[in-house]
Amino acid sequence: MKKSKFTPTPRPFKERATNFAQSLLFWKGRKKGIIHTRDIQWADLREIFFPKNFNEKYSYLGNIYTSDNGQCSEVIRPLILEMDKKAKPAWCPRWFLRFLEVFGNDKSIVRVRNHRELTKGYRFIDWKTKWNWYDLRISIHADKRLQDMADRIEDEFYKKGLAQEKKDHPEFFEEN
Repeated sequence: MKKSKFTPTPRPFKERATNFAQSLLFWKGRKKGIIHTRDIQWADLREIFFPKNFNEKYSYLGNIYTSDNGQCSEVIRPLILEMDKKAKPAWCPRWFLRFLEVFGNDKSIVRVRNHRELTKGYRFIDWKTKWNWYDLRISIHADKRLQDMADRIEDEFYKKGLAQEKKDHPEFFEEN
């Protein structure tokens, strides 16, 4: 039988043993080709068991980077709390979901494999302001009700921001 050029060469036992040891609970990041897993640190354990802020508490839903005093965080917070109600199973503690996020996914939205079933696929992808500070864009994976809620938040934030901008700078909005 002809050997294919795509057949992987067998790895030595020492390399396989090292790879297995690194895959245990505490590990140093591994590099395999262009894929590199992140280094797990003590700060990650603190974040799992003792979250210090809103972002860390709900980090299992995705990348929720909000400052505690920003305007965007004030309007996004109810959406995240609503997502938490729908996504978190009643029997599963949040620390376990954060544990899966850190150790199973390396805090990445790219490799979601462990808790997609636990959180029913709900995921907070990103939020940003596009053209002006009041043009908020929210990206989530959720049911229609939460998608509609995100759309309403975006619309209201835009309307209030535009009204404030017109009040602060009427010279930009004068008609010719």
